[in-house]
Amino acid sequence: MDAFYASVEQRDDPSLRGRPLAVGGSKARGVVAAASYEARRFGVRSAMPSVTAQRLCPELLFVPPRFEVYRAVSRQIRDIYEEYTPLVEPLSLDEAYLDVTTNLKEIPWATRIATAIRATILERTGLTASAGISYNKFLAKMASDHRKPNGQFVITPEQGADFVAQLEIARFHGIGPATAKKFHGLGIRTGAELRECPLPFLQQHFGKAGAAFHAIARGIDHRQVRPDRPRKSSGSETTYGTDLAEPAAVEEGVAKLAAQVWDWCARHDWFGRTVTVKLRYADFHTVTRSRTLARPIAAEALLAATARELVQGLFPLEKAVRLLGVTVSGAEGESDEEEPAQPSLDFGGG
Repeated sequence: MDAFYASVEQRDDPSLRGRPLAVGGSKARGVVAAASYEARRFGVRSAMPSVTAQRLCPELLFVPPRFEVYRAVSRQIRDIYEEYTPLVEPLSLDEAYLDVTTNLKEIPWATRIATAIRATILERTGLTASAGISYNKFLAKMASDHRKPNGQFVITPEQGADFVAQLEIARFHGIGPATAKKFHGLGIRTGAELRECPLPFLQQHFGKAGAAFHAIARGIDHRQVRPDRPRKSSGSETTYGTDLAEPAAVEEGVAKLAAQVWDWCARHDWFGRTVTVKLRYADFHTVTRSRTLARPIAAEALLAATARELVQGLFPLEKAVRLLGVTVSGAEGESDEEEPAQPSLDFGGG
């Protein structure tokens, strides 16, 4: 979907159409959840502090998010996908992979399917979507950004390797700023330069992800579209109106977040073994600490105690804390064999 949250707001309030818009909090500690294309022209992006966005675009309008509306529209769009194929793998409320090799409409061309889906989305929701069409997930994702907004782009098997070769490493889906910086430090800035790297070299520097990078540089990605993928984590985080300066306040915050995470785990009978605590300082420097237990966490007290011990390892605090997060992951029986390792995922959106 194109600028999904912002586009929903502009659809529902005609006075917002054509104006630079950010979905999120406008206060000093707010963050942009989504930006309209009018705002993006000024450099406003998702995950940007609201004060920075306002400085870039003084005319920027802020509206609070309405996630219940976004979820309802997302369900409408999912229903449209499923008229064509049951093989739908959502990535978020506004994005999904579809395998249309064999489709319910028996349409022989993926481009025609994409065109039909986009037209139906526009007709039923009043919103535009963009599509990437290719023979694997990685290239379809890269293609989906190539004709935004309200367009589509095809990468054929004959074009795959050459398309990747001309891409900057920082634009690869699944490579965030930290990993891109590591590549740059190794003298690798493009897909063509990545393709020159031997597999052992990539494995030495990037571990399990090295094999995925080696394959992607050649336009190869064997991951299947997996409908109804099992949930791999449950987490909660909070940005505080006033920075937390005392360790006791940080511990209390972590305990409250652990209680929220446990509530979800208990209600869904989902229990993981790995606890991760996230701490963001007032200067936006972020650190995480994780611990994997021998058995799934089956009690709230154990989750809370583990989270507190992890955050205690960060005391004394370097600076005051603006954000805390707690996540549980690693449920028994999960396997990532089909998924390439992704060392750093950027927070983004269409």
